[in-house]
Amino acid sequence: MLEAREGNKVATNNLNYADMIEHERLPRHIAIIMDGNGRWARKRLMPRTMGHRAGINSIRRVVEACVDIGIPVLTVFAFSTENWKRPLDEVDYLMKLLVEFLHKELKALDENNIRISILGNYELLPDKCKIEIAEAVQITQDNSGMSFNIALNYGSRSEILEAVRCLAKEIAKGEISAEDITEEHFSSLLYTKGLPDPDLLIRTAGEMRLSNFLLWQIAYTELWVTDLMWPDFSREELLKAIWEFQQRDRRFGGLGR
Repeated sequence: MLEAREGNKVATNNLNYADMIEHERLPRHIAIIMDGNGRWARKRLMPRTMGHRAGINSIRRVVEACVDIGIPVLTVFAFSTENWKRPLDEVDYLMKLLVEFLHKELKALDENNIRISILGNYELLPDKCKIEIAEAVQITQDNSGMSFNIALNYGSRSEILEAVRCLAKEIAKGEISAEDITEEHFSSLLYTKGLPDPDLLIRTAGEMRLSNFLLWQIAYTELWVTDLMWPDFSREELLKAIWEFQQRDRRFGGLGR
């Protein structure tokens, strides 16, 4: 379980990356595609569901590390709009894990001043999930620390289409004209309204694809892929990703340094 913490100090027992990262150049927003739970379990001759349970421990480690380091925003891809295609028993187990995680960790998350938000249409989730989500969002809504975003029943194409529909309605009502549409206005209609775009996107399990995740928001995000399966993702690996992110020359279409 997460422990209540004070300050934003990185533990010194994490290799050299803890000392190597520059705290004045931390990513404002880290997004993670948590992949490889099923393969992790299969290699150990375990059911896929045990891989998902092991992955919960990695979420705890990453949240703790981000709080310690001082990362303002963390977003994890927990369940996509495409994941409904998985076997019913696996989907049911994932929903139970979500309820269990929020129920067990809410107090510690709140004590750490973490604000929980949901990206996606969670109204389509089971009632128990909706109840836990609503409680977590309500209890932490006034917290001013790290924003912890959980993408649930999330798909970027659906998110973008919904934003386009909102724009079409605004134009039809005469509230705006087509010429009024800006990137800023469009962004304000997405689930990530008010959040900075991710600076760093981490994907585990070696897959080289975006999987319909934050497609608008990651236009200039730095991508970092590790072969580690998500249950094996550690604090040390997160620090390594941040350090390697800091070595890159982010040009945003310009000539850079």
